[in-house]
Amino acid sequence: MNIINKLTLRHLKENKRRTLVTIIGVIISVAMVMAVATLGVSFLDLLKRQSIADNGEWHVQYKNVSSDQLKAIEEDGNTEKLILSSDMGYAKLEGDVDEVSDKPYLFFKGYNEEGLEQFPIKLTSGRLPEAANEVVVSDHIAKDTGINYEIGAEMNVEIGNRILEGEPDALLQNDTVQRDEEGYLENLELHSTETFTVVGTIERPSWEEPWAPGYTVINYIDQENLNQAVHVDAVVVVKDLNRSIFKQAEQLAQLNDIGGVGFNKELLRYYGISDNDNLHTTMYSLAGIIIAVIVIGSVSLIYNAFAISVSERARHLGMLSSVGATKKQKRNSVFFEGAVIGLISIPIGVLAGLGGIAITFMFINTYIAGALGTSVKLEVVVTPASVLVACLISSTTIFISTYLPARKASKVSAIDAIRQTQDIKLTGKAVKTSKLVRKIFGLEAEIGLKNVKRNKKRYYSTLFSLVISIVLFLSVSFFTENLSRSVEMSQENIDFDILVSDSSGEINGLESLVHLEGVTEHNLHKSVQLTSLIDEEKFPPLLAERIEKEHWALQDEKYPYYINLYGISESSFQKYAERVGTDPADYQDPNNPKAIIIHTIAYQDYEASKFVETESIQAKPGDKLELLFTDYDTNENTTLSNLEIGALTDELLMGVKTASLGGLDVIVPMETFDSIVKMGAANQVQSYLYLNSSDPMEMQETLEEVVPSSMYIYNAVQSRERDQQMIMFLSVFTYGFIALISLISIANIFNTISTGISLRKREFAMLKSVGMTPKGFNKMINYESIFYGVNSLLIGLPISIGVMYLLHRSVNVTFEYGFSLPWLDILFVIAAIFVIVSSAMLYSISKIRKENIIDGLKQENI
Repeated sequence: MNIINKLTLRHLKENKRRTLVTIIGVIISVAMVMAVATLGVSFLDLLKRQSIADNGEWHVQYKNVSSDQLKAIEEDGNTEKLILSSDMGYAKLEGDVDEVSDKPYLFFKGYNEEGLEQFPIKLTSGRLPEAANEVVVSDHIAKDTGINYEIGAEMNVEIGNRILEGEPDALLQNDTVQRDEEGYLENLELHSTETFTVVGTIERPSWEEPWAPGYTVINYIDQENLNQAVHVDAVVVVKDLNRSIFKQAEQLAQLNDIGGVGFNKELLRYYGISDNDNLHTTMYSLAGIIIAVIVIGSVSLIYNAFAISVSERARHLGMLSSVGATKKQKRNSVFFEGAVIGLISIPIGVLAGLGGIAITFMFINTYIAGALGTSVKLEVVVTPASVLVACLISSTTIFISTYLPARKASKVSAIDAIRQTQDIKLTGKAVKTSKLVRKIFGLEAEIGLKNVKRNKKRYYSTLFSLVISIVLFLSVSFFTENLSRSVEMSQENIDFDILVSDSSGEINGLESLVHLEGVTEHNLHKSVQLTSLIDEEKFPPLLAERIEKEHWALQDEKYPYYINLYGISESSFQKYAERVGTDPADYQDPNNPKAIIIHTIAYQDYEASKFVETESIQAKPGDKLELLFTDYDTNENTTLSNLEIGALTDELLMGVKTASLGGLDVIVPMETFDSIVKMGAANQVQSYLYLNSSDPMEMQETLEEVVPSSMYIYNAVQSRERDQQMIMFLSVFTYGFIALISLISIANIFNTISTGISLRKREFAMLKSVGMTPKGFNKMINYESIFYGVNSLLIGLPISIGVMYLLHRSVNVTFEYGFSLPWLDILFVIAAIFVIVSSAMLYSISKIRKENIIDGLKQENI
């Protein structure tokens, strides 16, 4: 080690506090870069494992292959595992099946031994099949239909393909069941009769959607005795995953005359293998932006530390020049200082980043399943690449931070350094202050302001750190607050716990659910959307204004209102009519239909950026509505009914949101509803059951056991909880990020201010020697703190408000509400800025307060 490097190490040891602050800043910077890199890798790993859990671990699928083609695939050099898969076909479900069931079939799917291992098949009882005549059945069959296939029982089935009735070439694969109100519009084209023995039951597989036409039954494929009538697919796990997988698979298929090739694009995408995908671009962009912010904050701290170091060592470097030190040696002494700090900080920072992200994962894993809908947990995944990236970025940050100070050190001449004139190149104009400052605040404030102007580099560095902290904190807190507000808006007016819907339009299956234990309130109704042409005199003022302003189209001077027609049971309608204040007996004649109209509507006006409450129509009881059904295939309108308005109200049905401007909500008894829709809109009817429960989660479990899979269950309570968990999940990262960036900024502020105070010992001694009292001295320091705080707020708050407004505009694409400033957060920031600056000043002054004036005048920055 040469003498200059030895002197550099000695200088670092003698300035322990500044060296320690710099090391801590670099450690935080490295830890954050490492955490961001690890988070990206770990999140991709989570997506990989979730994809495998949902769809199995495989990469390439060769469709409809023969025995010879299977052999060629198996012998290919890049084939690690060969899985056989087949969709054998459908068989009619045995037993008493509902004639209008959306799931009337068993769906037979086969795998060989490797397939049973690689695909997500979860055994609940018995064992997996080991011979071609053995099967496992989905335990969901018994839950939905009551048909129970006991282990050991034999199944005699006729298997075939689904085809449209009258169209033998129209093959239906996994499409929903084709039917109308008269029955099924499809048949089975049988191709084999099979006998199987049930050897186990499984959970409903992830690939079986609720609307799938058949319940899954899995059998074993014996490769040695393949049934040629069954189409077999070869699914491959490859040895070497790279972008050439697409080309290699296509070439293998072409060489062996294989009809089709498919890829597990979701899993391959998470491995970074895709020809056209934006996931990695998005993730790398986000990581790049975050790392760029970290680097900017870190460079500010580290650069400032080395710039101060060079200023402190200026005379020392000049003396070295006078005895023959070259520019290169002086420059390298600063680079050496950076290398020493990097060697200490980078390993500690890497370990700190990994430890921090591990603790974070332990905390958020309790929320992640609900927030992201995953069945697997985040695990800390460390790759050599992520460690190397963190080290390279951190090394680059240190290099950038040391480059300018190193150049400055190399240019220090012996005479300027010994005179210490290189840092003071000012004119009277540069430090001129307003006369008002002295008149209002006194001489001490003027001296403090002149010092700020005189040390502009240190002032700008401190100001930058303060502004960065203000902008980041306010932006992140505003973003998180907007997420919460958006969630609240998405759940607004949801007055139910659970919704059960049936697309068949029937209510028979829903009626029994209202008697379940735990149901405290319910609303059962059918609904359909129709049209009605409304005369101009019935337009509410707001609609008339909108039609004129935006030139909405009219039909024969009438506006086509959309009509939400609701049919509710007799008992429910009677209660509703009593709430409205009308006689329910007046509405019981389907031949002379009468309806209750929801007259007051409330909706969000996105253009006006406000919540609007207005009347839906200017009508009175006794007026008529012509209900039309539009066939969008032919664009023809059919008149279904001339409905009389019996009453107007602002009372809502449970679970029903009002229409917006240009729409009407019409409520009739169920019998009247059925008589109206049978005229042409029966196939468009939906049925809904809204429930409130004493225990919504238990109620959902009960419903899942008794409700057939053709019905849809929506848990509004669970959805609200998931939204809150997502906010918590994001808040952990966003606030953790802002906390660490703030730590870097605070370290920078403390380092800059305290070092600046130390370098001004001689100045303070001179002020004291000419009569400045301790009170005046404290007053000067306090005013300097105020100048830093006020200027940082004057710059930081407008920038923050601009960023917050941009965030607000982006959120308003989906959720419309007025822009309002987070005043509590702004007040907190204002207080925090003054506390941080004042604390740094007071801490620094406490170190030099008791120093002797004579010693201070002798002080030289050596």
